[in-house]
Amino acid sequence: MTSNHTDCHYCLQSLHGRKYALKEENTYCVTCYDSLFANPCEECKQPIECDSKDLAYKGRHWHEGCFKCAKCSCSLVEKPFAAKDELLLCTECYSDEYSSKCFHCQKTIMPGSRKMEFKGSSWHESCFVCQYCRQPLGTKPLITKDNENYCVPCFEKQFAHHCYSCKKVITSGGVTYHDQPWHKECFVCVGCKTQLSGQRFISKDEYPYCVDCFSQLYAKKCVACKKPITALGSAKFILFEERQWHGECFNCAKCSVSLVGQGFLTRQDDVLCHECGSA
Repeated sequence: MTSNHTDCHYCLQSLHGRKYALKEENTYCVTCYDSLFANPCEECKQPIECDSKDLAYKGRHWHEGCFKCAKCSCSLVEKPFAAKDELLLCTECYSDEYSSKCFHCQKTIMPGSRKMEFKGSSWHESCFVCQYCRQPLGTKPLITKDNENYCVPCFEKQFAHHCYSCKKVITSGGVTYHDQPWHKECFVCVGCKTQLSGQRFISKDEYPYCVDCFSQLYAKKCVACKKPITALGSAKFILFEERQWHGECFNCAKCSVSLVGQGFLTRQDDVLCHECGSA
């Protein structure tokens, strides 16, 4: 402004016909105003005079001509920029020095753009997608296979095993039986429905049975004790004329001596040692 009548508030010299500046309703000549109130420029350290444009960022000030990229010196006036360790950089220089590279496309993730991070790597938001359906993963649950990311539905559709019994996806664990996958809770005895995972079982006609159910349904019965002969483990049994005995049950019907490995005689349905059979 140019004054016609007042004095400088600081040096008291007349401002008649001179330029002056206002500060809190007081008038100052340009020289006093600059010495009292002008901000020092971060770049050249000279005061930013009242007739110069003062560019401010986070409490620091620059002349318009000093507001430049610290690396390539291009002007940052009315341009996007970034700050690093108190240095101002244009977006290109900042990206070259500090920005992450996208794990998928290997291009720079520019400052201000959204960055997705997963397992220590970074992606453009547009690159962080399901490998199969190409839909953005964002913060959705995902599964990684062979360094590729999949949404859960696509992974299950492409790779997950389905239970032979209930046909649903097996997400963890599971049992393999006759080359088919089963949920542990679905792998049960055909007879009593007891879970067989980790238990001894017997297969018949491609179906699993617990030992008790198989014995009750299919095992031959001992002639002597009438209990099933399962022949599991080290159990021994005796077979004679389509009849079976447990090894410990194959005894003389009269004197109860063991006939295992011995000669014997038969009388109707009984088996006898030589002495009892000859008596």
